[in-house]
Amino acid sequence: MTNASEGRLVWNHSTHLPGLIPILEKLSEYPGIRTVTPGVLANVRAHSPHMRIKVSVPTRGGYKLIARKGKTVQEVFVLTELDQARLEGAIAQAMQT
Repeated sequence: MTNASEGRLVWNHSTHLPGLIPILEKLSEYPGIRTVTPGVLANVRAHSPHMRIKVSVPTRGGYKLIARKGKTVQEVFVLTELDQARLEGAIAQAMQT
């Protein structure tokens, strides 16, 4: 049975960071999160051996996140009613399981 308050994960790109989609699926199930949309991939110089996701900036209706793994970063946009601290807690919880 689906709940109307459950969020959704938008699939608008064909490529994603390895391991990112399962985390975003868990994040989209968190109460208060409406939409999770992966965005642009980019290569960077710095190397991050493990997946990291941090809140970058507030946007209209939510936040932009930056996901990093290896030498690749990906923007993720989240529409939510959560404040930044609660969103960071939801991200930590989604990454643990």
